[in-house]
Amino acid sequence: MENFIFNYYIEPILSRTGYNPINTISYAILALISLYVIYRLFKKYDITIDKKFIFSVIPFVLLGSTVRVVTDAIDAGKFLPITPIHKAILDSHIYDYGFLTASPGIYIVIAFVLFASMIALRRIKKPELLGQIGLALWVPHFLLLLPFFKFWIFAFGVATLATIPAFIVWKLWKNEIYALMVGAQLLDGAATFLILDFGEKILGVKYFEQHVVSSGLCNIFNTCTTFYVAKLAISVAAAYLLVKEKDSSENERYFIALVILIMGLAPGLRDVLRVLAGT
Repeated sequence: MENFIFNYYIEPILSRTGYNPINTISYAILALISLYVIYRLFKKYDITIDKKFIFSVIPFVLLGSTVRVVTDAIDAGKFLPITPIHKAILDSHIYDYGFLTASPGIYIVIAFVLFASMIALRRIKKPELLGQIGLALWVPHFLLLLPFFKFWIFAFGVATLATIPAFIVWKLWKNEIYALMVGAQLLDGAATFLILDFGEKILGVKYFEQHVVSSGLCNIFNTCTTFYVAKLAISVAAAYLLVKEKDSSENERYFIALVILIMGLAPGLRDVLRVLAGT
């Protein structure tokens, strides 16, 4: 049993090799259980999942992805001590690669920060400040990485491929959340597509796909165009079904949209920031 746990869960983190079928299925099951528990807690404590709440949660997603890239940059030797703050961070070893700064640990850390913030704000009767706290935590981390950004043409390409379908969805159904959901999923799809199909040729950096499902889709036709198209089809279909769904409450529909949004935005933003920083 110890060898099984090490081989399928611990060793992939230590060796930076990503996911395998065993840990992918395990993490998916745990994620589904966690989402059910979270949703029940939201209902119990009468937390409204509306547009304002979703916009307040997004900065925490940005925080998780950006912290992850700070770790990537340090691990790759790209995070240089160009200012006293950068040097202090390197000397502190807080962001060094480890179980809490790599997936899936980083998701647990950010979820803890989010829920701790929600509880604290609820006690002082200031829940409307959730988004500001998320931004206050995210912006400094983004500014840490900003001096190392260089491959802006890549970010522009990803943004274009993600924004155009999202804009069309917004024009069709006039709902910002569903449009953001589609855009977030396509951010992930476009980043994977451009990195793996053109990254080495244009940027001179070779990347590999860590996730089992996306890797399989990319291998079907030896191109990650299939992954982007699959993301496009699934996310637009999800938006259509959520728009047409009348039997469930808005809370339930927006909770589903938020989950789909996070599943796209978190890995997609991480990929974009990694390439920008050259890690």
